Amino acid sequence: MTDLTNCVIIVSGASRGIGRATALLLALQGATVVAVARSADELDDLTAKTKGLSIVADVADEADAEHVVVETLRRYGRLDAVICNAGVGSFNELENFGAAEWDRIFDTNVKGTFLLCKFAVPHFKAQKSGHIVAITSDVARRTFAHGTAYGASKYAQDALLGSLRKEVRAHGVKVSTIMPGLVDTYFNDAAPGSADAEKTHLRPADVAQAVRYVLEAPAHVVIDELMLHPLTQEW
Repeated sequence: MTDLTNCVIIVSGASRGIGRATALLLALQGATVVAVARSADELDDLTAKTKGLSIVADVADEADAEHVVVETLRRYGRLDAVICNAGVGSFNELENFGAAEWDRIFDTNVKGTFLLCKFAVPHFKAQKSGHIVAITSDVARRTFAHGTAYGASKYAQDALLGSLRKEVRAHGVKVSTIMPGLVDTYFNDAAPGSADAEKTHLRPADVAQAVRYVLEAPAHVVIDELMLHPLTQEW
């Protein structure tokens, strides 16, 4: 098992939901967490608990994404893992999507993952170790009505990560994807915590535990993909 104590780990989309739960759990395991999100207030509250570093940034912006990696290395002198968790989605019939909304979804879900990986991978290759863990979705493996934009972005994100896994494996770098089903979060402007969602959805902490499991795999093991669902969700 890989010990996370003193590992430096970037978590994007850390202000709420899965990202926040992941940051808190990794900090409990002794990791130094660099929490990244666009909301300064929520990041400050999180960092008060994790005792790590918070960086206000939009990972879909190239300069911001580069700054996250450069500042982490400047501050701590090392980087062990990146959790690509930032994600957005909205759902509609295809003809009712505007181009701006389509771009927003692809920018965050695909471009944001691409940019964080782009700036972390050279460092990982040089040190011959490192781990990229991306929170994608079970819709990277299925389609559904009204999911054209979100589903397409998740298929694209999955293809990006699958290709990257083949590029970096020989350098000792791991790439893992975690594909959750329904999760009770603020996703798509939902209000988490309803009685119905507690019966039918995963909790953010469930996905955080999956991240921990993947990161703690022995050094010679890479968990390429991990899918998890609430027991009530058909698949």
